[in-house]
Amino acid sequence: MKANDRREELKKVLNRYNDLGISQQIDYDKFYLYSIITHSTAIEGSTVTEVEAQLLFEQGITSNKRTLIEQMMNLDLKAAYDYGIEWIKRHEDITVEWLCSLSARVMEHTGSEYKAMSGCFNAARGELRKLNVTAGVGGRSYMSYLKVPERLQHFCRELNKRRRAINQLDVIAVLELSFIAHYELVTIHPWADGNGRMARLLMNLLQIEYGVLPSKVLREDKAEYIQSLVDSREQDDVSIFVDTMIDLHVRHLRHDIDRFIATTSDNGGMASDKLRDASDKRAIIMDFIARHGECNAASVAAYIGLSPQRTRHYLSAMVADGLLAARGSNRNRTYLPKS
Repeated sequence: MKANDRREELKKVLNRYNDLGISQQIDYDKFYLYSIITHSTAIEGSTVTEVEAQLLFEQGITSNKRTLIEQMMNLDLKAAYDYGIEWIKRHEDITVEWLCSLSARVMEHTGSEYKAMSGCFNAARGELRKLNVTAGVGGRSYMSYLKVPERLQHFCRELNKRRRAINQLDVIAVLELSFIAHYELVTIHPWADGNGRMARLLMNLLQIEYGVLPSKVLREDKAEYIQSLVDSREQDDVSIFVDTMIDLHVRHLRHDIDRFIATTSDNGGMASDKLRDASDKRAIIMDFIARHGECNAASVAAYIGLSPQRTRHYLSAMVADGLLAARGSNRNRTYLPKS
């Protein structure tokens, strides 16, 4: 697909998404952010699910199916997003010092201390690397650590110029700015660890700064996403990565649109065939809980697009009918498949 066609398609899908009012659902921003965080850590090897992340973030409930490192990785990234979102809305200049403070939050409980010939540094403090790294076994080396401080300063100066010059109402321009910043930061590779999470975090913060729906990179996108970074770097052509990110954004928006239409009424007031029948609602709920494990009414409601109160009605009926088991008090009740 040509670049102009790709961008026109993105505009159409974004307009459809906005017309449906998908982002106006209760707690949408919260659950959307949880999804971004869960998938960003999944790219780095975490197996924590979105439901498990929600329980971890909201109730401090850990999963005995996941390692402590995986769960701390998710908690750290959430703290970094919370800090970054509050900061970016002030529209201050992005500096090397600020990027390092952001990295320190990303790596707070999982970062290591390194001892190199050039000196010691601590990833948990967001300190820049003092050794050279490669892109995986046998991969190309990133720039020398000696060049990183100056290159990162240049990156910040140029990014701030672009931020000041951008048309904030041009959604495509904002997205392209964020994708290019992602690519440039991960190419500099300023830290010994956490560069991927930091690049995706910065990308999302730039989108949030201008009120643009943040882009996701799902765990199932990993191979395509990484290959686009490799191809862009080897061919010295950032447009390869930008085009891939646009395609992924369109794909995810379409998925959300399809799911929203399948589980709610459309603008004409005609109910979806799938949700018109109670047995179909139950089937959707059973499938969700079977795939995600024990979860609460809020997470089920967010998935199927019903209100929490209406969802609890279905869950209670399914417990009474012996389809599900319930645990906990009314306030903290969770549901799981009947054993």
